[in-house]
Amino acid sequence: MKTVPDDAAVKAARIMAIDDELANLSLVERAFRREGFRDVVTFLDPRAALAEFASRPPDLVLLDLMMPGVDGYELLESFRRLTSDMDYLPIFVLTADSTMNARLRALSLGANDVLLKPYDVAELLMRSWVLLDTRQKFRAASS
Repeated sequence: MKTVPDDAAVKAARIMAIDDELANLSLVERAFRREGFRDVVTFLDPRAALAEFASRPPDLVLLDLMMPGVDGYELLESFRRLTSDMDYLPIFVLTADSTMNARLRALSLGANDVLLKPYDVAELLMRSWVLLDTRQKFRAASS
């Protein structure tokens, strides 16, 4: 059974997931591919994700906050610096840090949504679809 609407334009989106846990990335990738998304790229290394982002920006970023070396907050700031103010790039934070401070900090740095781990995969997919649909509509209105 499909969770998200069958919208080929939205499903053509490029999704970038960054997490230091392979199991989390595998879950995300499987869930999106099962729904018909084909362009899903995953990164265990935040620095590699940043390089990829700079060369080929995604349509949606799924971002863990707590990672060794470069954490999600640093990536969030970097992604926002690399994104034009005239563009709507949704960044969806997926974190096990349930503190209000973590959520507020992520949102203040430009995250569009926050979902706490462990999360329901259907909720992840639907919230992601809403963010991607909004991006698609924003880009159409800006053209």
